[in-house]
Amino acid sequence: MSAKPRMARKMIAEGAASVVLGEMKIEGLRVDPIEIATRKGIAVEAKPSTVQGVSGMLVKAGDNFGILYATHVSSKGFQKFCVAHELGHYCIEGHANALLAHGPHYSHAHFTSNDPFEMEADYFAAALLMPEVPFRKEANRNDPGLTAIETLARDCETSLTATAIRYAGLTRDAVAVILSTGPSIDWCFMSEGLKEAKKLEWIRKGTPVPSGTATESFNAQAENVRLGKKDSGDGRLNDWMGGERVYRITEEVVGLGQYGRTLTVLTCEILTAQANGDESDEDGEAELVESWTPKFRR
Repeated sequence: MSAKPRMARKMIAEGAASVVLGEMKIEGLRVDPIEIATRKGIAVEAKPSTVQGVSGMLVKAGDNFGILYATHVSSKGFQKFCVAHELGHYCIEGHANALLAHGPHYSHAHFTSNDPFEMEADYFAAALLMPEVPFRKEANRNDPGLTAIETLARDCETSLTATAIRYAGLTRDAVAVILSTGPSIDWCFMSEGLKEAKKLEWIRKGTPVPSGTATESFNAQAENVRLGKKDSGDGRLNDWMGGERVYRITEEVVGLGQYGRTLTVLTCEILTAQANGDESDEDGEAELVESWTPKFRR
């Protein structure tokens, strides 16, 4: 009988990050992974910007460890995540022994890999750079949606994509964050509040961007992505995820520049109200949405 494939252990990875934050006595939102690595005796160096490919490397020589991180993407948030990802391989129990048995380990960070070791290092990096308690506190100070994500990304000095994923995992509001490339969806993360909608269909990698949405129109112009433009509109959650009933959403879209992809944030006001304990006027909302036609702002 073949062994079951190893699954990523999210709680263990995030727990390891919490231990490091405690050891370093870090309580705020601004975390410097290079300083943490240095305090742990790990040498950190930047790869030349002309070298593309992997996001980073963890190496070992004798009893000494070193981290190399990518700089071909100029985003400081991306670079911090790459360093934190390698720190994850160093700090999560079992990673170093498993990954360095045959030489340096080459990583693919930023939620781009399905390998369980890489996923755990990504979970570690997100939890390290965006500590849960202050992150939740700051998220709750903002209205749900892209503005909250942008505010948190600025405060944490993290990329929009990593911040959006962390936000979806920790917010009490009903949101979904979606990454797409042209006509195709790369991934989707939903908050617990959004899952209050019954019988939603999980969006799989490669699913087409729904027709008639602000994201479809935005992605049709490559310049929108390249220049980091924004757009927004109203729509229906059902166009993205099906479900038993119609829910009105706000759809916010932003191009990610040299990353070549688009981040979409869906926010559902009625489900947010339900998630926060206010279920009043739910029937009236349903009747309104049933007869409502989406209109997009340009």
